[in-house]
Amino acid sequence: MTAQRRIVAGLFISLDGVVEAPETWHFPYMNDEMGAAVGEMNAAADTLLLGRKTYEAFAAAWPHQSGELADAINGIRKLVASTTLTGVEWNNSSVIEGDVVTALKELRQQPGGNINLTGSIGLTRTLLEAGLVDELRLLVHPVVLGTGLRLFPEGSARVPLKLTRSVTFSTGVLDLTYQPA
Repeated sequence: MTAQRRIVAGLFISLDGVVEAPETWHFPYMNDEMGAAVGEMNAAADTLLLGRKTYEAFAAAWPHQSGELADAINGIRKLVASTTLTGVEWNNSSVIEGDVVTALKELRQQPGGNINLTGSIGLTRTLLEAGLVDELRLLVHPVVLGTGLRLFPEGSARVPLKLTRSVTFSTGVLDLTYQPA
């Protein structure tokens, strides 16, 4: 019997819980330690799961990049959860048809590596509430932004988690790994 595939959600997050537009605040904290952590997550995956907005941002940027990380992201299978997109152009990309929760339950039963979910806040929330996230990896940045979309806004459903790993980078970023409790 093959092991079930795992869905691993990874997010850059501020100390006050903001996950919106990390490209505007996270880069001062990017260093070799964070690069290695992100690389480790990507190495275990054979599928990248994205919501529409994250897909559009990534598809606009990554095909024009080069290097090891760009090659990995451009080459990996990409699944897009969207109710509005009918087609995608970026290499190895396809739109999930039908209900995303049902589709991912089925995909987890197929052989393969991890399914990495990056960005895509609404999708992350949906999968957490559905109990489909096997690992939530938060790179908590030592900055308070004050405004912006938060991972867990007021009124969010309860999602019990347990901390399974923590590392502090020299920049003060906390690399925290949670699993369902």
